[in-house]
Amino acid sequence: MYLECASGAAGDMILGALIDAGLPADEVRRALGSLGVDCELHVERVLRAGLTATHLHVTEKRAHAHAHDHAQHDHTHDHSHHHHSHDHGPHRSLKEISHLIGHSALSAAGKARAKAMFRRLAEAEAAIHGMSVDDVHLHEVGALDSIVDIVGAVFAFEWWGIDDVVASPLNVGGGTVEIAHGTFPVPAPATVKLLTGVPVYSTGAQMELVTPTGALLVSEYAKNYGPMPAMTLAAAGYGAGTKDRPGVPNVVRVVIGERTADSVVASGGPGVLKIECEIDDMSPQLFGPVTERLFAAGALDVFLTAVQMKKGRPGTLLTALTPADRREAICDLLFRETTTIGVRAEAVWRETLDREWVDVQVTGGRVRIKVARRRGEILNASPEFEDCLRIAEATGVPVKTVQAEAVQAWGNRQRERA
Repeated sequence: MYLECASGAAGDMILGALIDAGLPADEVRRALGSLGVDCELHVERVLRAGLTATHLHVTEKRAHAHAHDHAQHDHTHDHSHHHHSHDHGPHRSLKEISHLIGHSALSAAGKARAKAMFRRLAEAEAAIHGMSVDDVHLHEVGALDSIVDIVGAVFAFEWWGIDDVVASPLNVGGGTVEIAHGTFPVPAPATVKLLTGVPVYSTGAQMELVTPTGALLVSEYAKNYGPMPAMTLAAAGYGAGTKDRPGVPNVVRVVIGERTADSVVASGGPGVLKIECEIDDMSPQLFGPVTERLFAAGALDVFLTAVQMKKGRPGTLLTALTPADRREAICDLLFRETTTIGVRAEAVWRETLDREWVDVQVTGGRVRIKVARRRGEILNASPEFEDCLRIAEATGVPVKTVQAEAVQAWGNRQRERA
């Protein structure tokens, strides 16, 4: 999944894009559970610089529900503000927000993640104002619409089930913004804090393009930042910001697809993939046969690494290097022969020496020497272990002695050639 943030990002834009790409809005409403009893999630198609996009907004049902007619849903203000007013609705504490999230119908993992994200937000605010996390009242982000955006987005990312998320650098905008504490330059202090480690830029547009909820969601889900990865496109969605800027579509675009394997192979040759999975619940006896079958299925190399996994369990990282065109066969084999329920693959670049076999005669038989060259220069020559072992077993001589004799025979041969 690629998040394209050329016009910044806000929670409602990201959730809108994920709905636009194919997530049913009713699923989101259901996920909001009883958190959603006090609000309505409006989903509408709008135009932004001539591009159709999905725009979301939330209205609180209670006291002022009857006063709302549709014209008012456009949240436009006198601020230079781009996405939404920074100061409406009650200011909730972290405790109240956690309580609200508990009323959503997110999965247990989703609830934990949403609470942790609000905690990050509260920590950012607390650090800026020099107070404790529990005393922070989340002004901008404690409003119900922001809570709905974040809880909805947690559900949306879970619904898509895509772990490989890349985002573009974020266009943060410019100018100033009115927040509860006064007038601040864009990006607002909480946004800056949340964007630590994220590449940002500004094209000079005088408005806030990245809101705290946008910063929170992108930094939470993106694993990497940069240009769009090489992929086979499957779906795309556009989530609209509140304002329509002429000439620049005010949208977040989400692009979904299947990574193409050899995107990073610099040599232009066929790609090599590193396919791996961690396993902590399989009999160690099975690793041997799995390794042999992987080689038989075309793997270039297979190795096992001891790793520490969750709940303090020792586990094994199984890594297979394989030509890109063997990916499906290798993945099928891993799923069939091991207990893993997921594998991941990345394209890797490798350089190899040119190799050839040369036979030498030793006491008791012939040994193949593997000779490796780069640009014609011999850099390595090593006797094939299996050959040495076979002769050692037949003659009763130690393997190391057979190896040494093979190396010497190879050296003599090179001198004669010279």
